[in-house]
Amino acid sequence: MKDLTNSDIQRQNILNNRFAIDKVQRFIGITGLLFREEYRFTKKMVSDFYDIDISTVDRYLSKYDKELKHNGYVLIRGNALKDFKLEFGHLIGEATKTTVLGIFNFRSFINLGMLLSESNNAKLLRSKILDIVIDTINEKTGGGTKFINRKDADYLTTAIRESTYRKEFTSALSRYVDMGSIKYSLYTDKIYQAVFNENAKEYKKILKLEAKDNARESMYSEVLNIIASFETGIAYEIRKESESKNEKLSKEEVDEIFERIAKHPMQRPHIEDARIKMSSRDLHFRDAFHQKLENYIQAVSSSDFERFMGEQSVDFEKQLEEAKDVFERLKDSE
Repeated sequence: MKDLTNSDIQRQNILNNRFAIDKVQRFIGITGLLFREEYRFTKKMVSDFYDIDISTVDRYLSKYDKELKHNGYVLIRGNALKDFKLEFGHLIGEATKTTVLGIFNFRSFINLGMLLSESNNAKLLRSKILDIVIDTINEKTGGGTKFINRKDADYLTTAIRESTYRKEFTSALSRYVDMGSIKYSLYTDKIYQAVFNENAKEYKKILKLEAKDNARESMYSEVLNIIASFETGIAYEIRKESESKNEKLSKEEVDEIFERIAKHPMQRPHIEDARIKMSSRDLHFRDAFHQKLENYIQAVSSSDFERFMGEQSVDFEKQLEEAKDVFERLKDSE
């Protein structure tokens, strides 16, 4: 985690993580004014908490208007304002002639605290938020994130399916390519480089994997799917060209096939999706920075937090046990 005041992506990652936000709210110990099933805070309440002038709040609202509104700051008027005044006017002292009132929910309240550079209270809160985020991720993932990808309910079935395409790929290299055994690692790296601009060695270093770790076992299902797409497509093209020539292919001929498939427009949206998800998730969940994919980094979506940390996440070991019969069938088919 970096300086929250300078990173909109890091701020949004935290705000999209409802598990961490719930803990932050319990830590602060404030609820606000319950209005229409959500706790709200007036600018006066916010300025008091952060020990700043209301004019400072207004300045940040002007500068970060889009971000704060995205995270729950709203302007109420009409019947909504009337109801708010009837319920809380005696507590907040808002002028009766006010025709529009800005109110924060808890997410935008915290959002402002991540932005404020003038407030010591905000600075202390930011430090605690970062601790809470790290603790929450570790708690939800069982103490480590090296294989957080396995918490995805789609991971195991995707990995099983990808292993089949992998066999097609290695079989095509074995039968139709006139090279030594280096061809397997060489063309595996070419696939990795086409998908996420890194070879296997670079990838394992960034994720701090051990030498014995299988890189693919740490990859997200979307990444495995695009790798499988390359494997089956390349295997088909190698076999087709070799059979048409009635001879094994040279390295140069296989390189040309890789180049053609990697640059095919049909692959582009899938490659971009894999790069965005891998670089963004790894930065937040694993604190792993893929420098070559820096331009693809985005905030992790709320749905991803549910997918890897919430009720949608799964126990990988339990999944393995339930899939034993699948593995037995695969073994018998070899």
